[in-house]
Amino acid sequence: MQQPITCIIVDDEPPAIRLLQKYVEQLPGLECIGTATRAVEALHLIEQQLPDIVFLDIQMPDLTGLQLSALIKGKVKVVFTTAYPQFAVEGFEQDAVDYLLKPVAFNRFISAVEKVRKISDSSKPKPVAETVQEDYFFIKTDGKNRYKRVLINAIYYIESIKNYVVIHTGEEQVITYNTLKHFEEHLPEDRFVKIHKSYVVALGKIEKTDTNEVWVLNKSLPLGDTYKSDFFKRVQQFLL
Repeated sequence: MQQPITCIIVDDEPPAIRLLQKYVEQLPGLECIGTATRAVEALHLIEQQLPDIVFLDIQMPDLTGLQLSALIKGKVKVVFTTAYPQFAVEGFEQDAVDYLLKPVAFNRFISAVEKVRKISDSSKPKPVAETVQEDYFFIKTDGKNRYKRVLINAIYYIESIKNYVVIHTGEEQVITYNTLKHFEEHLPEDRFVKIHKSYVVALGKIEKTDTNEVWVLNKSLPLGDTYKSDFFKRVQQFLL
């Protein structure tokens, strides 16, 4: 799991700031570290705080959002917010990550944040604490630098739910912000097998299977067509 994404909201209309603050509060892994109603004030704040994202209104006194974006180009990711769609082309020419029209819808806000997150994830190496050690590994379970140890032998299956991964053990479910692919690459290949785009199971924990389902922890998991051939090759290794 990556560190929380930080943001600053810049808009000369306080109601617009409050709306985005409300959205930030509802989105795990995103933290607002400052707001500003004037571009000059925002410039000092950005240089001091160096946020990951600046949600930036275009029409403002003193300096426009486009002018401010030119000054901070390359330092932070910019998501423009405006009521005027005619500025979209000019906004993207400033290398903006996204362009949100007011009133900003929550689903579009989430989409913009995810675009920034993907860019950030692709440019940062995975933390060492998330790589597998011999019989256990540590994963980050929240945005407060809190890590939890997971025993590999305790894992029954791993489930992908959107941008999160749920590790199912015999005693608990551990949720972390990560990808299923990351666990595929780091878990022992001889002990785990992918059965569906959303599931990786521990071979030694499978209770029974047929051509369409795999049972683990008394739960039926789907066996995807794409993964059947490899799965049954792995299972046949243990046939008597």
